[in-house]
Amino acid sequence: MSRVALKSAREIELMRRAGALVAETFRILEPYVKPGVTLGELDRIAEEHIRKAGAVPAYLGYGPRSNPFPATICASLNEVICHGIPGAQELKEGDIIGVDIGVLMNGVYGDACTTYTVGKVRPEVAQLVETTRQCLDAGLAECKPGGRTGNIGHAIQSLAESRGFGVVREYTGHGIGKRLHEEPTIYHWGARHTGLKLQPGMVFTVEPMINLGTPETKLLADGWTVVTADRNPSAQFEHTIVITPKGHEVLTL
Repeated sequence: MSRVALKSAREIELMRRAGALVAETFRILEPYVKPGVTLGELDRIAEEHIRKAGAVPAYLGYGPRSNPFPATICASLNEVICHGIPGAQELKEGDIIGVDIGVLMNGVYGDACTTYTVGKVRPEVAQLVETTRQCLDAGLAECKPGGRTGNIGHAIQSLAESRGFGVVREYTGHGIGKRLHEEPTIYHWGARHTGLKLQPGMVFTVEPMINLGTPETKLLADGWTVVTADRNPSAQFEHTIVITPKGHEVLTL
C-alpha cells in the first residue's frame, strides 16, 4: 500500500486558506447560475476571482501535454458526470450543473465541487441532487481517527443504492496537498472495516458522483468529458477534509 504523507500544522493552515478561496469562488458564482448564462461565462468569472486572490486555477492546463484541460472550472451539465469543459452552452430551466473548482495557492491545493439546480427541476432530479449531498455528508461522518476508507465508501453506496441510484466506480476521491492528486484513493463504494486506517494529518477529498440510472460511464472523444452510459443526469458534491484528533475538519466549507 502506498504511503500517505501526514500534513504539518503549517501545511494544513495553508490548505485552509486555499479551501476558503474555493468556497468563496462558489459564492461568487452562485448568482450567475441561471437560465441564459453560458458555461464559458461562469468559467471566466471563476478565473478572474481566483487570479485576483493571488492564486492559480488548478485545472487549467492540467493533464497530459498532448491534451491539457482547457478551462478553470469543470462544468458538468445534466448527463455529464465530471470533467465537463465549459464553452458556449447556455444554462436553461430544469438543468443541473456540477461545478468543480480547484486552486493552487501558496504552494498547496484546494478542491471542491457542488451541483446547482437551474430553476425548477424534475422531482426525481431534485431527489438525485439532494441524495448526492446527503451521500457526501454520510461519507464525511465516517472521517475520523481509527476509521477506515472502506467505511466512507460503504456509507455512500448504502445510501445511494437504497434510493435506486447508481454510484460511479471509476472516479474517486484522492489525497491532496502539494500535488492535486496524492494518496490515498477514496472509493465511494466498499465494505466496512476495509481499506486504509485514518489518522490525524491525512488530507483528502470525498466526492461522490451519483447517477439517476446506471452507474456505467462513457468517456467522450475530447478525452475529458465523462457522461452517464444511459444519458440520465448525474450529480456530484465534494469537499477537501483533514482528519483531526477528534474527527475531521472541512477545509473547503
